[in-house]
Amino acid sequence: MTVLIVGGSGFLGAELVRQSVAAGHTTAATYASRPGTTRAVAWHALDLRDPGSVEAVVAKVRPRVVVNASSGKADWAVTAEGPVRLAMAAANSGSRLIHVSSDAVFSGTRVHYDEFSLPDPITPYGAAKAAAETGVLLVYPDAVVARTSLIIGDGQSEHERAVHGLAAGTRAGVLFTDDIRCPVHVADLASALMELASGGGTGIHHLGGNKALSRHELGVLIARRDGLDDSRLPTGLRADSALPGALDVRLDSRATQRKLRTTLRGGHQFLASVA
Repeated sequence: MTVLIVGGSGFLGAELVRQSVAAGHTTAATYASRPGTTRAVAWHALDLRDPGSVEAVVAKVRPRVVVNASSGKADWAVTAEGPVRLAMAAANSGSRLIHVSSDAVFSGTRVHYDEFSLPDPITPYGAAKAAAETGVLLVYPDAVVARTSLIIGDGQSEHERAVHGLAAGTRAGVLFTDDIRCPVHVADLASALMELASGGGTGIHHLGGNKALSRHELGVLIARRDGLDDSRLPTGLRADSALPGALDVRLDSRATQRKLRTTLRGGHQFLASVA
C-alpha cells in the first residue's frame, strides 16, 4: 500500500511516517519548509494554498491512502481551504482520505461531544478546522474526518515542553485548572489513524484519550514522569484570563474505540506507564 502523509515533518506526521514505514508501506510525505529525516521516505514540498501543488504531488505519488496531518493553525488558506483542495485531489485520484481535525471545533457548552455533535467553534482556529471538515466531506463524502485532542509524546510535544519551562521558571504562564480535554498519546493516535486508513469506514470519528484531564492535571502527570517538582507548576483559571477558547471539551470516543484494535489510553495511563 502506498501512503502519502501530508505534514509528515510535524509532530504527529513524523510518528505516522515512522509507523507507516515500520508496517512495510511504500511511504511518501510532504513538508512546508523542511523535510523530515526519516529515510526510505520520498519527501515532497507542498503548499496547501496552491491547488496546482496539491494536484501535482498526489498525481506523482499516486497513493492508495492520504493522511492529512498538516497544521496551519489559524491560517484560513492552509487550515480551512487546503484540506478541501487535498480532498478534491484525493477523490479525483481514487485515494482514500483520512483528515485529522480537532476538538477546537467545539465551544465547550455541551462538555461531552460524540461524533454526531455539530461544530460550534468560538476561535479562528476552531472555525478554520470546522470549515475544513464541512468542505472535505462535501467534496469527498467517503473521506474520514478524525477529531482528536491534545497530543502528547515522550517529551517532544509542545505541552510537555511548556511544563518543563514552567517548572524551571524559564517560561511565563500558568496551567489552567478549568481547561479540560482528553489528551492522547501520539503513538496511539497514529496507530488508530493507520487503522482507519486501512479500513473501510467513512465520516466522522473521535480519537481522544479515555480520560478527561485539566491542563494542570496533565502537567502534574508530565512533571512526575520526568522527575520534576510539580509543586512549582503555577495554576490559574482560563475563565479569568483574556485567552479565547473553550473551557471543558470532552471527546466521547467510545463509538470509534469499539471499531479499533488500538487502545486510546488516557494520560493517567500513558504517562504513568513511562515512570
